[in-house]
Formats: sequence, structure tokens, C-alpha cells
Amino acid sequence: MSGEPECVLRADAELGEGPVWLAEDDAVWFVDIKGKRIHRYEPVTGAAWSWAAPDQVGFIVPVRGGGWIAGLKTGLHRFDPRSGRFDLMATIEDPKLDNRLNDGFVDEKGRLWFGSMHDGEKNLTGALYRLDGAGLKRCDTGYCITNGPAMSPDGRTLYHTDTLLKTIYAFDVAANGELSNRRVFVRIEEGGGYPDGPAVDVEGCLWTGLFAGRHVRRYSPKGELIGKVEFPVANITKIAFGGDDLKTMYATTAWKGLSAKEREAQPLAGGLFRFEVDTPGLPQHQFAHA
Repeated sequence: MSGEPECVLRADAELGEGPVWLAEDDAVWFVDIKGKRIHRYEPVTGAAWSWAAPDQVGFIVPVRGGGWIAGLKTGLHRFDPRSGRFDLMATIEDPKLDNRLNDGFVDEKGRLWFGSMHDGEKNLTGALYRLDGAGLKRCDTGYCITNGPAMSPDGRTLYHTDTLLKTIYAFDVAANGELSNRRVFVRIEEGGGYPDGPAVDVEGCLWTGLFAGRHVRRYSPKGELIGKVEFPVANITKIAFGGDDLKTMYATTAWKGLSAKEREAQPLAGGLFRFEVDTPGLPQHQFAHA
């Protein structure tokens, strides 16, 4: 690894999440869940834009042919940045659960994987879902806070995070997307923070942000800790590879949960950060089943 993290956009996100590098756009897109906003940042010009969302927005992913899918508390929506319009595609769960959608990922086959979580962070009502040409499938249950997923370069292993249990799971992935053989990939030690959003590089190593951990970690495909990048803020929520060579890592952060004194000591909390890495990441895929 190389380079220290620098804050490139002081977004002041209460709960920044879900960075996405869109190559044809030369821009990073990300969300502020609690702030109910979608952000876009251009590294070359430094320009930034922001859109208000109608509810808490946990993730956005690009759609093949243009536009975005946004995961809101109320369900999956099509998002058009030209108009700022959100159109409901599907309600995923019963509103009585008080869940919200939290994190999402598109694999190389154009399938959308995403999770739900209890908005009050107490109940085990969250689940892992897959959306593809065959429809919506609930793949795993029993989570309070879901994060990820991410997938290995060969598409045969899916990683998914149970943040409160401080555990990253691995699943075997069949050709049709069916999951099996859930097992512990990594369990974060006491005092190490809470694993948040992951990304995978071309060597099959998994990177994860640590909420309340002040750093990002890199794990080998065998689950061995092989790298660490320290941050000047406590809450690193998710990371994404960007740039022409996919060797620039972007990281969202949050000031959620910080005291007034901690926020004063961490003026960059909630900002978008970047640092350089030696191993490129996997490209951002686009949802193909809209």
C-alpha cells in the first residue's frame, strides 16, 4: 500500500456510505444515509453536486443504459440525476419492521446484491437479497446491521458483513447466484472497530472500512490481515476503487455517534477521502436487469 488518506470533499455526511466510481463519468458517487442525500464528486475539477432523497438512502448503483437504482428505506427506486426524480420500483419489506436498505453491490453478471437492517439497530430483522432477471430472492436472514456485499474476482465467493457481530462471512456462489456454505471469513477483535463496507481487489484480497476503528484493513483470500491504512477520523464506512487504473481508493466516513467534543477533534469526519494503493481493484459493474 502507498499514500496517506486525504480528504478530497468535506461533505459533512452524518452517515456517508456506498462510494461508487463511475468510469465514464470520471466521478465518485456516494450517499449520506441520515442526511438523505446523494453526492457526486469529480476528482479532476474538484466540482461536487448533491441531490435530496425522499427518505434515508442506503446505496446507489448504476444501471446499464443509464440512470441509477437507489436503495431507500421505502424500497428500491430508479433515480434520475438529470431531474432529481425518484420512482419506486419495489417495496422490499413490511414497513412495520422499521427496517431500511443499507448497502448494495452489482456483480459481473449484472445482479444486484443488497441488505436490509433495523433502523433502530436493535432487532435481528435484516436480510441479504439478490435481484436479477429471475426476480427478487431473500438469500440470508437474522442480521441487525448488514454491510457489503462484495465478490471474489472469479465470482465464486460472496462476502457479507454482520457489523454488530463484527463478522465478515463468506458464501459459495453457484452460477445461478444461489448461495451455500456460509462460514466466518474474518472476525474483528475487541477494540478493532466494526467492519463496514468492503471491496475486493484483483488479487482477491478484501478491504474493509472500520466504523469506530480509525482505519481500513486489507485481508488475504485466506482471511489473513496483510495491510492497514490509518485515518484521521474514527468512522470509515465503505471503500471503492477508482481512477483510470483503479488504484485510487475512495472512502466514505461519518460523524454519526460522535460527541460534540469528538466532532471538534475530527473536523473532517463525514468527508470523502482517497489514498493510493499498489494493487488495482475490480471494475464497477452495472445492473443489467432493470
